[in-house]
Amino acid sequence: MFEEFYGFSGKPFQLTPDAAFFYPSGTHRKALSYLGYGLAQGEGFIVITGEVGSGKSTLVAHLVSTVDPNRMTVGQVVTSSLDGEQIVHVVAQSFGLDIGGHDKASALGAIEAFLHEEARAGRRCLLIVDETQNLSVSALEELRMLSNFQLGSHPLLQTLLLGQPEFRITLHSSPDLEQLRQRVIAQHHLEAIERDEVEPYLLHRLRQVGWNGDPAFDPAVFGAIYDATGGIPRRINQVVTRLLLLGAVEGVHALDCAMLDAVLAEMGRDSAAQPNEQAAEPAAPAPQQAFAQPAPAPQVVGVAPELLDELLAERDAQIAELQQAVVELSAAQEDKVAHAMAPEIAALQERLAAVEAQMLEQERTMRHTLTMLIEWVEGELEHPQAA
Repeated sequence: MFEEFYGFSGKPFQLTPDAAFFYPSGTHRKALSYLGYGLAQGEGFIVITGEVGSGKSTLVAHLVSTVDPNRMTVGQVVTSSLDGEQIVHVVAQSFGLDIGGHDKASALGAIEAFLHEEARAGRRCLLIVDETQNLSVSALEELRMLSNFQLGSHPLLQTLLLGQPEFRITLHSSPDLEQLRQRVIAQHHLEAIERDEVEPYLLHRLRQVGWNGDPAFDPAVFGAIYDATGGIPRRINQVVTRLLLLGAVEGVHALDCAMLDAVLAEMGRDSAAQPNEQAAEPAAPAPQQAFAQPAPAPQVVGVAPELLDELLAERDAQIAELQQAVVELSAAQEDKVAHAMAPEIAALQERLAAVEAQMLEQERTMRHTLTMLIEWVEGELEHPQAA
């Protein structure tokens, strides 16, 4: 909608990673420097970590766009919870290999043969593994084993590992990953962009879709956006998308802090609202608190109704299990024993209450996200040119 109103050629703040929108902030320039150094070594592992929405995927999209396919072959894997045998097959698929059997030995043989062929053709091979915090230790060990493939003394595979901050903790604390740690030749943690980078970041993305000054931004808006988002690029994208949408709805060509406050208040209400709520609408939080407690919405965008039902069923099962545990602890013991176990019972009851509160919030967020998605799709169908 706002793309058509402001004459944009596309979506400037889309969630899908696009190399054209890569903005070299200070922390992203450092990441590129580490990537350049690591790739120049031609072996081992490069590790890039960062918070959700910090720009890891866009960084990789930019990197891949600069690769000469005549000199380097890139395989990309976005992981779920995989074990050692599964990761080998997924790696093979990332390089386009069709494995006849389903056994690990066949997959390893096919990968090694492929790597040798690429080396003889003068091409290096880079494996990019995203969401590595989901991988088991056995899967990480299999990735290390793949780095052992050589042609003479020439390593055949280099690996770039991308993950959230917990992966960095796992990598440096697990005693089972010592050999992998020794093969990490470059590592960087993506931070949020700085306050004075918000304006050039936004204008860079807008220029990619033909922005020529319409809409104009009050200079104070950029600092307020930083305060509301903490400088996390994906959060910035979400806020500015809503701001542009409000501007288009109201038909204005100059966006100021009053409009931004209205957007942040609405996003705060969206986050706090309960389904089927009968009470009065809660007071809007201060603008800088709009992202104080990151909601799980980015992780459930695109959730199918079937998956939502599975998550709710899992919640109910956990609650039932905890309730049963409390009943059994309370009823199965004599008074003296029950008195002795009172702390354990209280702890379980507290855990039960926390799980119920967490799952209710997740249910609300998922249902709200699905509603927004349906409205967005309907809006796209009504305005096909804006898409």
